[in-house]
Amino acid sequence: QVQLVESGGGLVQAGGSLRLSCAASGRTFSSHAMGWFRQAPGKERDFVAAISAIGGRPYYADSDKGRFTISRDGANNTLYLQMNSLKPDDTAVYYCAAARTRLVSITPADYPYWGQGTQVTVSS
Repeated sequence: QVQLVESGGGLVQAGGSLRLSCAASGRTFSSHAMGWFRQAPGKERDFVAAISAIGGRPYYADSDKGRFTISRDGANNTLYLQMNSLKPDDTAVYYCAAARTRLVSITPADYPYWGQGTQVTVSS
């Protein structure tokens, strides 16, 4: 089992920045690829970014490239998502997730472990 707790969400104006954190505990953090997903009201849960367990290679949704940066701190078992140039369309609940394996996936079904989510609201 992997337990995940997100923090860092909040209300920000368009063009602003937020950094989300996800503290992991339980099974070895380095055994899992990690990802961020988001879900807006009435919409499906969408892939935002992911990072591989080996080498820390990042992957991003096309809509987030150049604005978001995913990173992981193995020493502190923490995953981060730095979000810059935020837009009202980025408003959603953001979820941290741990993949079943070390391999990155953009599919929520490949992530059996989820945090409770943190709300990000971007005002225009």
